[in-house]
Amino acid sequence: MITTILLAVIGAVIGVSAGYFYRKKQVEEKNKDLVLKSEQILSDAKNKSKEIIYEARTEALKLQDELKKDEQHQQARLTDIEERLIKKESVLDKKSDDVERLRVDLDSKVTSVKQIREEVESIYKMQSQQLERIAAMSKEEAREVLLKKVEEEAKEDIVVQIKKAEKELEAKADERAKWIIADAISRCAAETTAESTATIVNLPNDEMKGRIIGREGRNINSFEQITGVDVIIDDTPGSIVISGFDLVRRYIAKIALEKLIEDGRIHPARIEETVLKVKDEVNVLIKELGEKAVLETGVTGLHPNLIKILGRLKFKVTHGQNALKHSMEVAFLAANLAAELGADEVICRKAGLLHDIGKAVDHEVPGHHAKIGADIARKFGLPKDVVSAIENHHGHPETLEGQLVQVANLISNARPGASKENLDNYVKRLVELENMCSGFEGVKKSFAVQAGTEVRVFVNPDEIDDLEMVKLAHSVTRKIESDLQHPGPIKVHVIRELRAEEFAT
Repeated sequence: MITTILLAVIGAVIGVSAGYFYRKKQVEEKNKDLVLKSEQILSDAKNKSKEIIYEARTEALKLQDELKKDEQHQQARLTDIEERLIKKESVLDKKSDDVERLRVDLDSKVTSVKQIREEVESIYKMQSQQLERIAAMSKEEAREVLLKKVEEEAKEDIVVQIKKAEKELEAKADERAKWIIADAISRCAAETTAESTATIVNLPNDEMKGRIIGREGRNINSFEQITGVDVIIDDTPGSIVISGFDLVRRYIAKIALEKLIEDGRIHPARIEETVLKVKDEVNVLIKELGEKAVLETGVTGLHPNLIKILGRLKFKVTHGQNALKHSMEVAFLAANLAAELGADEVICRKAGLLHDIGKAVDHEVPGHHAKIGADIARKFGLPKDVVSAIENHHGHPETLEGQLVQVANLISNARPGASKENLDNYVKRLVELENMCSGFEGVKKSFAVQAGTEVRVFVNPDEIDDLEMVKLAHSVTRKIESDLQHPGPIKVHVIRELRAEEFAT
């Protein structure tokens, strides 16, 4: 048993010794690997440092070459500047010599001029003495005689010049008087034309006026800008006045304002929304008015778009008459005349209804309304006789039907109260004023207000800045003065409004 224990102890000692030597050998191998790796790292670091040093030396040499080249360039430039300065200095020296030579020449010439002047003065004195001796009178006496003779010979010329000046003054005074009268007329034009260019809107109470105006005039300014009319709020109880020469604008403004009053919510966003909605409703109404006129007059075969253009005449006034009613009246009269004389009743009825169709778009298309109307009828494929009757209802008709349409038009215009040409001319002038202002680049829209004494020009803020606004106002003013016949001064307002909109999702 003891032997067994000894063997076990010896085996254990041998195992421990073997394990110790095995671990020692592993540690030695690991240390050897670490030493090799460290030596490899040091070797790599030395090689890398050599490359970096080489690159740094190469870069330094390049910089040194560039500095030398730059220094040579600067030196060459300085040399060039120095040479130019030397040349300029030589030129200046030469010019200085030339100036000195010219000064000497000038001094000599001044001296000779003085001598010549003295000689002339002596000759003049001698001649004066000889003249006095020959004429037996002094210098003062001769001057007096000469002045009297000149005065006698110039009397007629002086009278002519005075009369001419008087005539010029009279012409200027007459012209000035006309301008003063025209100015006075234009100042009261707003009151004179208010009867034909104004619409009254009734209010539930006077407190509504303050809500329509809004804080600092915000609501009324937005309403006027969107609709293109003037809103006149005065002390008249229970009502306000919408003023504007365009019946469509006035009608849209009236309906929109009545809707806003009924709704009670009056602010810029609501105003814009309501006006846009009313415009859509008015477009539908215009189509319905055209269809009603066609139905009542018994005209058939018209294109729907032509019927819509016809409905726009409801909002035009010509010779004191509503243009649509006048057209219907001419259609009835022309058809009755055709029935009596054996002409084509259908052509007369159709041409009579459409004879003033050009007035529906004459503010958009240049030219006489008869020519515009004929072009519209031709575009929609109407018969040649109808087109001819429309085109010549103010000229020389080519057919019997055209003659009857012209006569029916004259009969309608000759009725009592139909002769108000001044209002037509007034409206035409305001349309021309708006179109002229809208023709400038960057202008979004323009409205003539205050009976044509003011025009509001709204510009696109992305295209026109504050400085360009001033230039635009000046250009518009000059354009009005040169191209438009106006009875008095016209104030030009150029308005630039910047708006930002975003949607929260």
